[in-house]
Amino acid sequence: MMGETHEMEGATAIPLVEMRSIRVSYGGVHAVDGVSIDLHEGEIVGLVGGNGAGKSTLMKVLSGAQLPDSGEIYVGGKPAHIQNPRDAKAYAIECIYQTLALSDNLDAPANVFLGRELTQGAGSLDDSAMEDATRRVMGRLNPRFRAFKTPVMSLSGGQRQSVAIARAVHFNARIMIMDEPTASLGPAETAQVRDLVRQLKEEGLGIFLISHDIHDVYDLSDRISVMYQGRIVDTVHKAKVDTDDVLAMIILGKKPEEASSEELAELQI
Repeated sequence: MMGETHEMEGATAIPLVEMRSIRVSYGGVHAVDGVSIDLHEGEIVGLVGGNGAGKSTLMKVLSGAQLPDSGEIYVGGKPAHIQNPRDAKAYAIECIYQTLALSDNLDAPANVFLGRELTQGAGSLDDSAMEDATRRVMGRLNPRFRAFKTPVMSLSGGQRQSVAIARAVHFNARIMIMDEPTASLGPAETAQVRDLVRQLKEEGLGIFLISHDIHDVYDLSDRISVMYQGRIVDTVHKAKVDTDDVLAMIILGKKPEEASSEELAELQI
């Protein structure tokens, strides 16, 4: 339940981040209607729902890209005041969007340090230090990555994801929002990005994972929150549901035990 601490590995854990009663309206339409959700250290929460369910809008509130009409955000149990993306970064919240914010003509180190470049005494860029730092963080995340001097426009989709994730991790992200991280990727690259997500989890990050790929969500998530018409239908532990249960909630907007056998039969899932 929201507002309560969770028992994790024998200790009482305060959520990394908690959103309480968040509301966002556009022209009288409730895009997000009183949603509460939380995320713990080393946990992946899948956020799913049909188009217009409100999941991306909810995460834009957390990332500072959208101001809520009402509601509260807590980071580490303390009130957080997030008015813009810079505020979010100050709370160690980073976003990896489907449309990666990378500069195609620059290489991986330049992208990792984009807007936060390291300089030498004379004010010139310290390319060597930026490359060394990028190699260190990439060595943790994706040891097979070798294209440190190649413009990112020439990299594969999975490699580009690696660069975006390396940037977030280098600048000490603790809470990561990943919006459709495997969209438009082939099977091998999808597997690579899944491995990256698991590595982030092992390092103790908390991750909100938005995806239309129910198998991505089910394979990676610890808990799954289903949104429908701006509200949370339910937040469930993955071990207690199967993919059909989740799909039924996405389509019907009801918990599995609330849906009739006729409704479930009509879904043909």
